[in-house]
Amino acid sequence: MLKQFWQKLFGNSSATEKQREVVVVPRSEHNISRQDISVNALKVLNRLRKSDYDAYLVGGGVRDILLGFHPKDFDIATNATPEQIKRLFRNCRIIGRRFKLAHILFGHEIIEVATFRASHNEASPHGEQSESGMLVRDNVYGSIEDDAWRRDFTVNALYYSINDFSVIDFTGGLEDLRKGQLRLIGDPITRYREDPVRMLRAIRLAAKLGLKIEEKTAEPIFDQGQLLTNVSAARLWDESHKLLLAGKSHDTFLELKRYELFKQLFPATQSALDDDPKQRFIRFVEASLQSTDKRIAEEKPVTPAFLFSVFLWAPLKVRVNELTEQGMSKNDAYHKAMTQVLTEQSQFISIPRRFSIVIREIWSLQPRLENRSHRAYKLLEHPRFRAAYDFLVLRAVGNEQLQSTASWWTRYQEAPPEGQRKMTQALTKSNKRGGKRRYNRKRKPNKNPTAQ
Repeated sequence: MLKQFWQKLFGNSSATEKQREVVVVPRSEHNISRQDISVNALKVLNRLRKSDYDAYLVGGGVRDILLGFHPKDFDIATNATPEQIKRLFRNCRIIGRRFKLAHILFGHEIIEVATFRASHNEASPHGEQSESGMLVRDNVYGSIEDDAWRRDFTVNALYYSINDFSVIDFTGGLEDLRKGQLRLIGDPITRYREDPVRMLRAIRLAAKLGLKIEEKTAEPIFDQGQLLTNVSAARLWDESHKLLLAGKSHDTFLELKRYELFKQLFPATQSALDDDPKQRFIRFVEASLQSTDKRIAEEKPVTPAFLFSVFLWAPLKVRVNELTEQGMSKNDAYHKAMTQVLTEQSQFISIPRRFSIVIREIWSLQPRLENRSHRAYKLLEHPRFRAAYDFLVLRAVGNEQLQSTASWWTRYQEAPPEGQRKMTQALTKSNKRGGKRRYNRKRKPNKNPTAQ
């Protein structure tokens, strides 16, 4: 059906930028139905329309439905200002300094509403750029067409009208969807300097949607990657969620490495990957990413803390070795290295404390899992046991010794209580045979041999 839609709309044409005109696709000629749109998003669209404001569904929601996906997020564009939107909705809050946005809350669902924006004007008090060209404030309002040309990618500049249910395309996004390509609107270097995160977004969307990044959009990324150092570490933490937890983390990782952006986000990890002659670390990383994608596909819970613990595992081991060579005990070195590695990584991507605690717990349990003991049942009660166990299983890929340990823990979890007791007893006997006997204090000689 989608293929027929593209052929009907464009045939075999390939309009150039100069030839391109505004395309309006009536309801009868596209596949977007109100049944595909969130009920709450429709409530917002209709209330804006009834209040005599223009209102359009825009961005990923339109794009994904056209591609046959089922979007979870729905964004709205309107000519109403954030203050006017807030007066219409009691459940509205205005957020943002760089971009003022209205968030309308419906329980756990948030409908984001943005006012049409125009190009940045240096004379306007509502816009501001840094010396590097990065936009630090951009609340210059305009028309729907202005708004379309201010968006990042053509496929994100498609508008679904609540008035007549048509789709409006100002920038050639429909044609780019037909071609299967991702194209930046405007001059790529200028747009990347305005917001360096657009480079990460290009890679994420290409991986998520199966699109190819158009050549002029892709080429500058190699030279502009260092601009990510101008982005706050807190914002990159939020962006890392989208990169790693969208169900395409493995493909995204490969593209980040290809465009040399991974080193901008995880420099210590990239250094460890470069110094990985036996390819053990890269196998561990890729297996973890594939496992995460599988869990997301199965709608199982995931946490960014797990993948961060994976990425920083090799840098942690390197730091432990450095500290032990300086004379520190292995246990002290292990815990100090955790703090140092997490602190250094937070300079690039800020890691909130509630997640850094989880990372430390996953790491701390690794030696305890490797050194199985008769108190194994205690580890099963640890709140991070399952994550630490999964971490161990993935570490064991290509490592026979760890595979044996991981297999033991798998059997131990599946065994009934009596079976678990027998396994730990056998383990204790094995340790004794191996020379791991309990320490017995020598009896002091009796100073009074005649005393009984």
